[in-house]
Amino acid sequence: MKFARPRRSGRGFAVVEITPLIDVIFLLLIFFVVSTTFVRTSAIEVDLPDASGAVDGMTAGIEVRVTATGDYAVNGQALPVPERAELVRALGRARDQSGDPTPLLVIAADAESRHANVVRVMDVARELGLTKLTVLTEARSPTPDDEADDG
Repeated sequence: MKFARPRRSGRGFAVVEITPLIDVIFLLLIFFVVSTTFVRTSAIEVDLPDASGAVDGMTAGIEVRVTATGDYAVNGQALPVPERAELVRALGRARDQSGDPTPLLVIAADAESRHANVVRVMDVARELGLTKLTVLTEARSPTPDDEADDG
């Protein structure tokens, strides 16, 4: 038995292509992301060390040393426990002893120290209102393998 197929007139099913729609939406998304300005809510200005190696005007202030093992020393006094609370107490005492309400804070970090330890010092400084920061890096001491490569 043969069934007759329905005749297709000029009106068929409408096919909507969504590929161009996705392309346009993707381009709009890129446009809005690129044209958006981001606002910083809080920031600390940091004077990064330059290549000259000369450090002027840093005799007064507070010096915090960060070792490769994560230990801290504030003005030459090693902290007994390298924890945040102890760092807050030591920096608060050093700020009070300096006599200046906003003394210069020099963060001298070993080249092998973890970034998180340096950022912890910056966070504590911000909490205590120490906004003048300078970050120094100390080169790691050469190992016998490094010296053999040079000679």
